[in-house]
Amino acid sequence: MKFINPDYRMKVFFDTVGCRLNQAEIEHMAAQFRAAGHQVIETAENADLVVVNTCAVTAAATSDSRQKARQAHQAGAQRIVLTGCWATLEPDKARDLPGVSDVISNLEKMNLPLKVVESEFLDFDTEPIARQPLPGVHSHTRAFIKAQDGCDNFCTFCVTRVARGKGQSIPKEEILEDILRAERGGVREIVLSGVHLGSWGRDGDNDETITDLLSYLLNHSHIERIRLSSIEPWDLDERFFELWKDPRLCPHLHLPLQSGSAGVLKRMARHTSPAAFTDLISMVRSNIPGVSITTDIIVGFPGESEAEFDESLTFVNQMQFSGGHVFRYSMRDGTAAAKFPNQVDGKTSKMRAKIINAAIKASEEKYLSSFIGREVDVLWEASGVQSDKGWTLHGLADYYMKVEALADSNRWNKLDKVRIETIKNDSLIGKISKFD
Repeated sequence: MKFINPDYRMKVFFDTVGCRLNQAEIEHMAAQFRAAGHQVIETAENADLVVVNTCAVTAAATSDSRQKARQAHQAGAQRIVLTGCWATLEPDKARDLPGVSDVISNLEKMNLPLKVVESEFLDFDTEPIARQPLPGVHSHTRAFIKAQDGCDNFCTFCVTRVARGKGQSIPKEEILEDILRAERGGVREIVLSGVHLGSWGRDGDNDETITDLLSYLLNHSHIERIRLSSIEPWDLDERFFELWKDPRLCPHLHLPLQSGSAGVLKRMARHTSPAAFTDLISMVRSNIPGVSITTDIIVGFPGESEAEFDESLTFVNQMQFSGGHVFRYSMRDGTAAAKFPNQVDGKTSKMRAKIINAAIKASEEKYLSSFIGREVDVLWEASGVQSDKGWTLHGLADYYMKVEALADSNRWNKLDKVRIETIKNDSLIGKISKFD
């Protein structure tokens, strides 16, 4: 590995593919480089160093990861470092890409600055600095905070456990410090992220749970909105959902179902069933009125029969999700499902994905329609001048719905009340009724 002179102030660009945890990690790495005096820039052009946090959850994510590296090379980056799940699983292939100088595994990624800067005396934690949004395409007003990594489940389709290893909880004090750093930087909303966020605390010695973590963060910070990125739909009890009596917790939960068929869920080795998931959703909705529940669904899993697909479709319709992602099963080397018989052909998977996606879009539209005439709290994330009409604002409601409105000024990172008037595509359109 070639080291960089620690006295040289680099221009560093961070890129990522995949989940919110990857976003949280590049924000953390960017803060480390800033603390060491380096400049984080918005594109790979003129970069001394490009760091790409790769993904391997699907074949498409792997392809996107390779493309990110090629784009950095074509942009003239002096040095490219690949990390993340794909780089961890296939380091030789990652290293063979043009311009790639180093491949750093998931186990070492959070110390990446120490791996690429030649100094045994660098200490990136000596002086906590205020959080700054990443420039460019990965800029967010929200801060993504890593709370957990790895997974102890054995879902037969998932390669993430292979790439990230066993579940590990970030100490609550470190999570809080990241949040306080975000507060000092003017952040209004943080997103807690992890591979299996709901397992937080299980690897510790004091019997703490994700419920205890959220209580601790609510009691020791003043951040205005706390959102959970994704949480597995099991091992969540009434005490967990009662925390939403605090309005700082966003009324949105992403609960990845993966299939509505009991047989498919069993072959996936998911720790839930349609009946258990139904009970969970009932508990959620009784404790969090109007809650937005989104999900993930996989179609074309090995052996998925027409009857099982119909069962899954019926269940998805019954759940009335407010949104979701539909994936065609992607065979991943190193997973149990890759060796399962009766692989579903691509044409069938594509058709099933289209049908499930239409079902989720229908329930999403119904959910969005329920907000017409109501006020929602919106954090503005993007804005742009629109000729004589002023600024077109784009943001997220606390219910995790995209909202658009016009204003006389740029209100980036403002938290306004918006009265919803109509729906356009998958966004709510409204007027600001109360300014921050």
